[in-house]
Order: sequence, then structure tokens, then C-alpha cells
Amino acid sequence: MRYVEPIDPFIANYEKHCSDCHGANLAGSLPLGPALLNTPLAHGDSVAALSKSIAHGFPEKGMPAYIDVLSPEEIRGLAIYIAERRVDRLFTDFRIDAPIAIPGGTVASQEHDFRLELVTDKLDPLPFSIQPLPDGRILVTEKMKGLRIVDKQGNISELIPGTPEVFDDAIEAVLVWGHGWLLDIALHPDYEENGWIYLHHTERCKDCWLIARSFNRVVRGRIKDNQWVDEEEIWYPGPAYYSFVPDVAAGGRLAFDNEGFLYISVGVKGSSNFDGVQDLTKPWGKIHRVHDDGRIPGDNPFIGQNDTYPTIWTFGHRSPQGLEFNAATNTIWSTEMGPRGGDELNLLKPGRNYGWPLVSLGLNYDGSPIEYADWLDIAFDLHDIEQPVVDLTPAPAVSSFIFYQGDMFPRWRSNALVGSLKGSTLYRIIIGEAGEYVSSETLLSQLARIRDIEVGADGNIYLLLEHADGGQILRMTPTSEI
Repeated sequence: MRYVEPIDPFIANYEKHCSDCHGANLAGSLPLGPALLNTPLAHGDSVAALSKSIAHGFPEKGMPAYIDVLSPEEIRGLAIYIAERRVDRLFTDFRIDAPIAIPGGTVASQEHDFRLELVTDKLDPLPFSIQPLPDGRILVTEKMKGLRIVDKQGNISELIPGTPEVFDDAIEAVLVWGHGWLLDIALHPDYEENGWIYLHHTERCKDCWLIARSFNRVVRGRIKDNQWVDEEEIWYPGPAYYSFVPDVAAGGRLAFDNEGFLYISVGVKGSSNFDGVQDLTKPWGKIHRVHDDGRIPGDNPFIGQNDTYPTIWTFGHRSPQGLEFNAATNTIWSTEMGPRGGDELNLLKPGRNYGWPLVSLGLNYDGSPIEYADWLDIAFDLHDIEQPVVDLTPAPAVSSFIFYQGDMFPRWRSNALVGSLKGSTLYRIIIGEAGEYVSSETLLSQLARIRDIEVGADGNIYLLLEHADGGQILRMTPTSEI
């Protein structure tokens, strides 16, 4: 089947209401309207500021108010489109095969200048996770291939035999859609004593011949003599939850806290992007919490409540692409993809509802509002919905992140370093002691799809890039004095 380039539905709204004055390409049409690109905007360029400008206009300058002409969703859609274009982020460009632009020399930033070094460019185009080992090697998962080891010289091993089965029969339609993938990898906090390695993958139904189905599963095992051995199942709801929803929405991340609890993210795997996410009897659209051996903690927030799924820690999640423990504040956080807009950085509080699909700061891809509460017959109070600490709109397709605690970049300690896919951007976000947003800085832009970020035992930062020509691992090292 021939692929057809998607059409951005937000463009028609812009062309109808804005292009006569601001130009079809937002370059301006003087004297009617100024350029909206490559120039500061006097009244702000955030989505909120743009929405206010569009709604109320500037009659004294000849710009009409649209508050009585357009719906709130149409106004926000225009603001999102303009904000996307201002950061050179086209809705239809997923940067699957855009040239990887690794900057040479020193990259300047506010606290630490740094450089990027290539570790390897020999990976499969669709890697998912890296896990540096104490000895300097790096474990890497490839979604449709399996598990490899990258040595300190950048050489990659053959696939480690014995890991959970994965499948490479996905369908490619801009993004890759498949079932039965290997996702995150994490070391036990006492790895150097016990050797446990945790894998998050999607178990694929063996008897579903007509339509492939899968669901999230977590195991642990060890690598001995370059083989995966001693496997134990840690978390798996079972075949009753097999879903035809592709694994691109499976979440699939792992994180340990300082008490040895393991957190597990599961994205939308119901019959739609809103089915079951608010249902506490269903395991998808949730963050789960278990002991390191899979036992269910007795203090989980929904233990003993009707038929609720007992490992649920939080719910109302759409596509939780990152999951991390902040050791400085003893808190668990996630990054989550919204629809068109509405990407989030969330502080995860036990038992709390994170809103999907009842509310979102984004819109559906066709520009329609997020209004699934009526469809699902769910009444809710907005005060009962946990709001994001950071709203990443226009959405960069947020991916994985870390809270840096190493020694190589001491002035970044406890800062969140957040990657993105479509945005190809690495952000540094400062979070206050009370969990509030303070400020942010763009460290890298227009790099490549950043799938994962980790810190090595040496304190350097490692970036995992996915690209149509092959995945890569880069190392960030400081060049400024510590």
C-alpha cells in the first residue's frame, strides 16, 4: 500500500482566518499583518498568550477579536499551530529520516558547556532503551530484535539469546505499528550483588491468527556467559488483556525508588485511546507499583477496594513515555504524550487521577476538544484531576527523561533532562523542592528522535537516538570546569 502524506487539519482554520493578514506561510502581509515567524511577539508566544491575543484581538491595530467568532477549541487550535511553526515543528514531520545533526565542538549552555561523542551508530533503527553497566558497557534493547551489549569501544554484541520473544512483522505508516516488542530495561538497585536485570516487553498472543494482540509484561533475569538465564515473571495481568492496540502506545517504562519498589508504566491498550483508562479494574492507562520480586505492596492506594487492580499506583494516563525516581525529593515522576498539544511532566502521587481522557491541555488530532467524559458517562470535578507540573505545548512528542544526580555536571543535579521525538530536542527543566516548575533551558535542538536518556557510572549522560538509517548512542561530557 502506498503511503500518503498526512494533511494537517489545523492549516485550513489558519488559512480561513489568519492567512490574509499574516501570510500563508506566517511570513506576514504588510501592512495588514506582521510576520509570526522568526521575530519576537510583543504579547508573548506561548499557547496561552497566543490564545489570548487571538480571542481578544488588538482593535486599535486593526486585528479583530475572535472570541465571538470562533470556539475556544478553534482559538486554541490556531495558537497551537502558530506555536508549532515558531519552533519549526510541523505536525506531519515525525523526523524519522531527517539528517542527524550532531553538533561538533563545544555546545554552550547556561551552567555547563559540553560536547557530544558518538559511542555507536550500528543499532537497529528502532531501539527503545539503554542501561549503562557499572563496568562501562551499555545494555540496549531494540524493539523488534532483542537485547544487545555495547562495549566500551562501541562494538555491539550479537543478540543475547533467551530473552522474551519479539516480532519484526510490524506495519510501517510513518510510525511503525506492531505487537510483541522489547521495551525498557533496568538494573536492580543491588545489581552488583544479585545481578538482576529487569525487562519490560509486550507478550504477544500465540493463538491470535487473524489479528495480532499483545499486552505488557515484566520479567527479570541475569546475563551469564552471554545468555539470558534465571528468568522470573514479575508482573503480567495475563492473556485476558491481550489488545489489538499497537505497542507504540504501550508505555513500557520501569523505575525503582530508594525503597526497592518497582514502578511500571502502561499506556492505552484498550479498544480505543479512551477505553478503560479511568476504569480501576483495568491495568492499562496506569502506573503500577510492586516489590522487586513482584509481590503486591500492602500500602498500594487501591488495595481491597472492590475489584480494583491491586498494583495500580496512579491512573488516567495516555502514553507515559518516561518514568523516573527523583532521589533528591524521594518522588516518582513521568513524562506523558498528549494528543495535539498536552505533553506533560507529572509528579506521581499515590491514588491520583491524571485526567486522560476526561481533560487535556491538547486537542484531538482533528482539532476537536477532549470531551470523552460524556461519552463514557463519567462525572468528575476538575479539582480531583492532578495537573501537570510542566505543560509541554506545543507538543514535542516527549519521550524519556532523567533526574541528574552525577558528578560530571554538578550544577545540573536534580534537574530533569527531558528528551523528545518529533521535537528532536533535549530540555533541562529545573524543579523546585516542593515539586514546582522553576525554569527550563533547551540544551539541544533539531538533533534526532531522542528515545532514551541515562547516566553512566562515570557521571556522563548517554542519549539513545532512533533513525531510519540506524540507531545511535551519544555520550555527553562536560567541557567547562566543574
